[in-house]
Amino acid sequence: MASWQFKLIKLFFRVRRVINPPAGKLDVARERADTESMAANFPTRIEFTCTPLEVNQVPAEWIMPSAASADRVILYFHGGSYNSGSLESHRSHVANIAHAAKARLLNIDYRLAPEHPFPAAVEDATASYRWLLENQVEPHSIIVAGDSAGGGLTLVLLVKLRDAQLPLPAAAVCLSPWTDLTCSGASWKANVRKDLMLDSRSILESAQLYVGKADPRTPLASPLYADFTGLPPILIQVGSHELILSDSTGVAERAKVAGVEMTLEVWEEMQHEWQFAANMLPEARQALQHIGQFVESHLG
Repeated sequence: MASWQFKLIKLFFRVRRVINPPAGKLDVARERADTESMAANFPTRIEFTCTPLEVNQVPAEWIMPSAASADRVILYFHGGSYNSGSLESHRSHVANIAHAAKARLLNIDYRLAPEHPFPAAVEDATASYRWLLENQVEPHSIIVAGDSAGGGLTLVLLVKLRDAQLPLPAAAVCLSPWTDLTCSGASWKANVRKDLMLDSRSILESAQLYVGKADPRTPLASPLYADFTGLPPILIQVGSHELILSDSTGVAERAKVAGVEMTLEVWEEMQHEWQFAANMLPEARQALQHIGQFVESHLG
């Protein structure tokens, strides 16, 4: 049963949707502003240091909680439909993840559409992973992670690394991953009224904006259509009321068929990226705890 805190937040978003219904048309400038303002509502209480840097010409920052182990590295890709999100919007969120995992975290500011459509994000993700290897970070000490679009990008990176015969990370963590840019899974219809965070019409437009002239089913854009053979263990967390629920369940099915160690957690009633609200929601804190346990099991 959902907590009273979650029910209160859900009521807030329901009222917000009634007062300010989705426009049904993508406005990138507004999406970026809304992402930043929404994230500001969920600060962290975790003490950490933030060190800006560039990794193979990609802007990034090291997030270091006080209890972080130098031998554990999380490479993180933020969400935002490939057209919004930033280091700043996700800083508190990734600090919570790094704290739960007792790891240092490399937060990546990959290029966004429409200025930089597919495959720019894939190139930046690959460049950032290569930078870790070039700087003597052992692949068996790396977890690749991301949320929403960044969760999809996490899976894309694994496929890209395998195909390039580069050393694979120890494991991957995907939070509400967007894996099917055709936006055609069963939950895109079944959960259209249950999901209070995402608007199906603007998300579809975001997909078209990102892929451009490419086939939206290409595995490096939509990892749902990829071959998962040989990939490392994967943890997926997704809410049962999410528009993109089937993006996660579909990946889990394909990964298991390919022999991948897959952990799929479908959290009852949860909304898109509820883990952001760790200061408010016991469900978010529990989800972070599960992430920490998963990291411990593969890096411990």
